[in-house]
Amino acid sequence: MTEVTFYTGVPERLLYLCRLLRKAQRGGARVGVCGPEALLQRLDAKLWDFEAAEFVPHGRVGAEGVDARFTPILLAETAQDLPHREMLLNVGPEMPAGFEAFQRVLEVVSQDPAQMQAGRRRYKQYEAMGFAVKHHKVAA
Repeated sequence: MTEVTFYTGVPERLLYLCRLLRKAQRGGARVGVCGPEALLQRLDAKLWDFEAAEFVPHGRVGAEGVDARFTPILLAETAQDLPHREMLLNVGPEMPAGFEAFQRVLEVVSQDPAQMQAGRRRYKQYEAMGFAVKHHKVAA
């Protein structure tokens, strides 16, 4: 069964996403990120410059020069567009369709009231579907 983990109370969501993806990549995980195009663009740009001394290997699904077989972090608007099913990082406001096919789903919720409300809704939806949800409160 899919393992679902929430990280809540995140003060700087974009930076936290970069750190989380870097940690997963360093651990050898293959991560798919799904969410709205505008946020994916910002995350893509931030992954290029958030750490001056190192590069977090990532790419957009379908982009020229991106080989999904060798790219540990892939960004796509929908979970179904991702070629592997190891770990899914949802950055969208809704539960991603097809999340059940992934071994793990990560949800990162900032301190923004709208994000908190959407995060609570997703949390309850996962639980109602019978998923055991882990929760980590991020210290500011």
